[in-house]
Amino acid sequence: MNEVKNFVETAAVATLIDLASWTDRLPMLAPQYQSGRPFPHIFLEGMLRPDKALQAAREFPAPESTSWTHYKHVNENKLGKNDRDHFPPLLGQIVDTLNSPAFVEWLSQLTGIEGLMSDPLLDGGGLHQTEPGGFLNVHADFTMHHYHKRWRRRINLILYMNERWEDDWGGAIELWDGDMQACVERVQPYLNHALIFNTNETSYHGYPDPIQCPDGVQRRSVALYYYTTEADSSYSMKSTNYKSRPDDNAVVRIKIWLDKVALDIYSRLKARFGWSDEFASNILSKLARGKKKRDE
Repeated sequence: MNEVKNFVETAAVATLIDLASWTDRLPMLAPQYQSGRPFPHIFLEGMLRPDKALQAAREFPAPESTSWTHYKHVNENKLGKNDRDHFPPLLGQIVDTLNSPAFVEWLSQLTGIEGLMSDPLLDGGGLHQTEPGGFLNVHADFTMHHYHKRWRRRINLILYMNERWEDDWGGAIELWDGDMQACVERVQPYLNHALIFNTNETSYHGYPDPIQCPDGVQRRSVALYYYTTEADSSYSMKSTNYKSRPDDNAVVRIKIWLDKVALDIYSRLKARFGWSDEFASNILSKLARGKKKRDE
């Protein structure tokens, strides 16, 4: 029975990604990944089979569709959806493929991190999109899974789903050094390109300047996070750590810090009580509607 299941899973993976070809390239890709600066990373063109990537980009849900979580506060302005049951068919299959044992094993060989696990709950991941004027301040990600106390976050994979993207629209993800003194690399969100990188307390990244794409265009991606199991609970949970840039003025720095403190409180409550991000999004939406009525 297991052999049949493995055959079916491998066949499903093969329809979306040429994993055999990517495996053949591991002797070249793994050293490139592990020597990446400012932290181990790699940017891969053509992650999926091209026809499948284009089809998936065209079925990406519009911002007006249901069940988007609104991440809108001082440090970010974007939309997210992590309920796998609400994904369009092909995007759901892509997520399943990138979470499959075969792909996770390939990822483990690429990164040199043994024991990687995928996250079927897509905590903080799934489908993301940013509308004109949106942004994501530079940050290091939360370090532990919110609902699995010993799952340590190790790898991010971001697969871009933009059928068209112009460089002058902004939106390139910036990779910053550990002292937050300089942006070392910028990666454009082109269709079917994947950014894979180690995530730890100093893997700072983001796209902090509001994007300037035309109305009706969004910066879109699929985000997958991978974990290892810690033997004990000594490795503590750290919330998303937003950082100011060297040229930010004092007012901006204070706003970023205050918002980060508020988000840290929410993150700890989320882990303790099992809250979903949709729960917080609904509260923020109600507060925003109340403020709008008062302003009127």
